[in-house]
Amino acid sequence: MAGNRIMTEIAAQPECWRRAAGLAGGLRDALPARGERVAVVGCGTSLYMAQAYAALREGAGHGETDAFAASEMPSGRRYDRVLALTRSGTTTEVLAVLDRLAGSVPTTAITADPDTPVSGKAGRLIVLDFADEESVVQTRFATTQLALLRAHLGEDLTAAIAAVEAAVADPVPPALLDVEQITFLGRGWTVGLAQEAALKMREAACFWTEAYPAMEYRHGPISITGPGRAVWMFGGLPDGLGEEVAATGGLLRAADADPLAELVRVQRLAVARASAAGLDPERPRHLTRSVILDDAAPGGPAA
Repeated sequence: MAGNRIMTEIAAQPECWRRAAGLAGGLRDALPARGERVAVVGCGTSLYMAQAYAALREGAGHGETDAFAASEMPSGRRYDRVLALTRSGTTTEVLAVLDRLAGSVPTTAITADPDTPVSGKAGRLIVLDFADEESVVQTRFATTQLALLRAHLGEDLTAAIAAVEAAVADPVPPALLDVEQITFLGRGWTVGLAQEAALKMREAACFWTEAYPAMEYRHGPISITGPGRAVWMFGGLPDGLGEEVAATGGLLRAADADPLAELVRVQRLAVARASAAGLDPERPRHLTRSVILDDAAPGGPAA
């Protein structure tokens, strides 16, 4: 039955996060050290995890951290380390960045498959093969690599793991099964999560979503909200925003749970909406596990 595999992958996230948290202490030499100036690159889902990590790392005082789509990584900036996120280890734009940087800056890649080209291009390789997926749509690998990076920054993930256990067990929020549109909002590190949430709904369910920094929502995007539409906030809601959403007639979700666990609820909603629409959430139309471009093909974002 379509969706069974991805639901199994989604349900495995609590254990994957535990394993990742346990690995973090042994990866100090491979991951960015405190004080290093770091760039993080990725494509699609990996880009949004890169954005979340960059905001977390810099916000925690570990050092200046930038995040780029791999195709947009600037060539004139100097970094102490570049971290590449790539589940497949084959994405053309990520491999091109690593080729360009070879010998000039330390590089580390986090991947699910060591037997791919990234193993020969990154200076250090971190393999999370236990979080790999058969589905095209990323779920557990994306969150597991961010859980690893959060643990490496010194976060205690006990509460986050408890929250994700609830996220994989609770019913999908029933009010969100019938809305016609969702706007996802975040602040700081959760802006990347909001972008990823919107991507998951588009990929798996072909569903209309948008994502913005929460404070930007008033500057235009609020006009799309109304009856039958929803706003989903990751993290604390800015003062007054709840009242403004209520005034539109739209539905607001703003939970106190760990924001990464909230992303898992979105994954489950995406599968539920896809199944209701007769779509295969594991094999979305027009998408493949990795974007591999011909040498003559122009660069572009990977799904």
